[in-house]
Amino acid sequence: MEDQQIIELFWNRDDGAIPAAQEKYGGRLLRLAERLAGSREDGEECVNDTFLNAWNAIPPERPRLLFAWLAKVCRNLAFDRLDWKKAEKRSGEVVALTAELESCVPDGLREREAAGRELGELLTAFLETQPETARLVFLRRYWYGDSIREIGERYGYGESKVKVTLLRTRERLRAYLEKEGITV
Repeated sequence: MEDQQIIELFWNRDDGAIPAAQEKYGGRLLRLAERLAGSREDGEECVNDTFLNAWNAIPPERPRLLFAWLAKVCRNLAFDRLDWKKAEKRSGEVVALTAELESCVPDGLREREAAGRELGELLTAFLETQPETARLVFLRRYWYGDSIREIGERYGYGESKVKVTLLRTRERLRAYLEKEGITV
């Protein structure tokens, strides 16, 4: 079933909306949530909550890209679950990912919603200018939370190439953001 058809099911409050979305995207969302939340049980709970949130949010919201919208909700739920489970002691991998991006994303922007949207738009525009390899590696690392090893295996690269690609992409991102008037 196409995304627009699934969105229409949600929009019309059709009982088939959640099963249709689950069938199409449940597996991908579960892998994402498991990786971020740290266990299958927590991942399943996040995915279930994602579909409940979709039911409650559509309408009035009408996502343009259904999977991206669902993945964003699922990621946020997984991070919330991780925070809840570990309180002050977050997963080392999540802390490492955050630290890697802190060098090019200013802290002040994270606190303001409007600036956050602006940053998201700038990040999207930046990634559209990047070579496909850099874009895919960057997204696998910072959106899906894949490890360096997993990215290397996925694309047939050595860990060194993945690390260098990420480093250079972050450097270009920092320069791009500075050029756009956002300083770190």
